[in-house]
Amino acid sequence: MTSASLGDWLCAMPKAELHLHIDGSLEPGRMLQLAAKNAISLPYASTAEVEAAYRFEDLQSFLDLYYLGASVLRDEDDFYWLMMDYLQRCRAQNIVHTEIMVEPQTYAAQGVGLDVIMAGFKRAMAEARDGWGQSVLLILSMLRHLPEADALATLAAADAYRDSFVAIGLASSEQGFPPEGFQRLYAVAAERGYALTAHAGEEGPAANVRTALEKLGVARIDHGVRSVEDPALIEDLRQRQIPLTVCPLSNVRLRVFPGMAQHNLLELLDAGLLVTVNSDDPAYFGGYLNENFLALAEHLHLTRAQAETLLFNSFSASFLPAAEKQAFREQLVLAIDHWSA
Repeated sequence: MTSASLGDWLCAMPKAELHLHIDGSLEPGRMLQLAAKNAISLPYASTAEVEAAYRFEDLQSFLDLYYLGASVLRDEDDFYWLMMDYLQRCRAQNIVHTEIMVEPQTYAAQGVGLDVIMAGFKRAMAEARDGWGQSVLLILSMLRHLPEADALATLAAADAYRDSFVAIGLASSEQGFPPEGFQRLYAVAAERGYALTAHAGEEGPAANVRTALEKLGVARIDHGVRSVEDPALIEDLRQRQIPLTVCPLSNVRLRVFPGMAQHNLLELLDAGLLVTVNSDDPAYFGGYLNENFLALAEHLHLTRAQAETLLFNSFSASFLPAAEKQAFREQLVLAIDHWSA
């Protein structure tokens, strides 16, 4: 199969995305539109100026712009459009299931409560579900640069929306904020029945992955690419089939790797790990899920067999009930068979 035909095949296949920060899908045009609507001053006069600011030096320089962009979201309609814009991308890219990270602490400083956020999100999710059968789960994602007490308060505030969140996560800057600072948060979340995931092993060392597994009790690792620093950890991840939600374009844009040709995703996959492909913050990092797959095909010579494994992994690694995972895997089998016929 040529790279061009593999690209067509990848785009046509049903797939799941498991590592997506909804704020990171805010496109420059929508950002400027909402800033004007809400009378919020931004240091950009055009989409071209916003895009020029996307030349990040590191994770922190990205986060500074990320939080500035999120500041334009103020009312229910703003959050509706943020969610609907992304779900329309899912429809266009055959992302039949998505697990979206929602970070209420980002908006609390602006006086925007979870009631406003969820009203907009739930309206968009219902329309997408009824409109084209879009499957969505939400992850209550905490910001690790804020105190654990703040995260615990956010978890308590989310009780009113417990049925809307399948898991909790831990995001923001990994440097200086190791997983062990959030053991109480994860213990309380586990008691309340949340699935557990956390960012680890992106800009931080493999030791953070080990700590997230052992001290937080997570069932899934977001990123995890630096696990290769610890061969014993790699073997543990393989044996336990702990999913890694890897984000190739994000890793390159944030200089975790110097270029896509140096990315270790296929090394992790070929070592037998349960690796998935995701877009992280696609508006900022140069591509949604299909673009991440296409970058792997172009720069790492992704084979169809490897691509099939990654697609099946996307459903297997999800937080869906077993029966729904199997239904999606069967849908993928039918799509593969149809393409081959």
